[in-house]
Parts: sequence; structure tokens; C-alpha cells
Amino acid sequence: MQITELLQRVHGGDQEALGTLIPLVYDELKKLAAGHLRREGARPLETTALVHEAFLRLAGGRHPAYENRAHFYGIASRLMRQVLVDMARARAVQKRSALQEVPLAEIPDWGRQPDESLLAIDGALERLGRTEPLKVQLIEMRYFGGMTAEESATVLSMPVHVVRRELRLAQAWLHKEMAG
Repeated sequence: MQITELLQRVHGGDQEALGTLIPLVYDELKKLAAGHLRREGARPLETTALVHEAFLRLAGGRHPAYENRAHFYGIASRLMRQVLVDMARARAVQKRSALQEVPLAEIPDWGRQPDESLLAIDGALERLGRTEPLKVQLIEMRYFGGMTAEESATVLSMPVHVVRRELRLAQAWLHKEMAG
């Protein structure tokens, strides 16, 4: 059975289709999760936990009908990004709320931490999304979802050359924004 057909059945509430779908998409979701966690030096358990959390959100959330396999993986990747951002924000709150006083001279300079980088990228994408939501969607599809320009073009029903141009503009904007 094709993944697209199963996705449509799952969207319609078919629990049996969900049981059939999970083994078919699990390995690909683990690859997506590993890509998301690569910068943080993730262990296999963290990758598995990210896949499970994203799958819970996929199964329980309100998402549009999945048009095809690429569309499903794009949404899954976006949810993984949201999970990581939520976790980074939670850790940042914990760090700020710690009541231990440490003399400033004793705090080591570790440079930018992965949580800070992820939150900075998320903030930049949020700012870009206010005026250019398509560019954000393309960045998510490419860098968080691992989708090719052709796959993104198919999902968005756009010509490939337009997807590539918009993605280049988005990358340039993001690079400039992150540089300072």
C-alpha cells in the first residue's frame, strides 16, 4: 500500500492505517530527527525521543490532509523543529530561574550554545515569516525536512526555478540576519 494512501486514511481517522503507516515512515523520520540533532551531538535515544514526540503531535494534531509523502515529511520536519525549539526554550527558562549565585569571573566562556543558536534561528525565521511566509516554508522544507527543490515544488505546486530562486533569497536573508 502506498504511503500517500495510508496518510489519507490516517487523516480520515483510520487507526488501522496508522498502525500500518508507522513502520513504513519510521526510518525516514529517524533520519530527519538525526539531521535536526546532529549539531547537538545527539545520542540515539534522543533521536528516538524526538521521532516519538513528533509522531504524537502528528497523530494528535490538526494538520491539513497530507497531499503526498513529501508533504507529510515536510510537516513532520516542521513539528520536529517546534519540539526542539520548545525544549530549548524550556532549558533557557530553567537556566534563568536557577537561584544559585555564581561570581561572574567563575562563569566559563563556552561560546554560543546549541540552544542559543536554535533559538536565534527560530527567532530569525519568525521575523522572516511575518513578511515572507513562503521563504520560511522553503527553508523548513529544505533544511529541516531534507526535501529537494523538486519535492518542494511538487508540494507547493510551483515551478522548480521559482522554488530555487526564493530559497536562495531566503538563505541570503537568513545569513545576513544571523551575521549580525
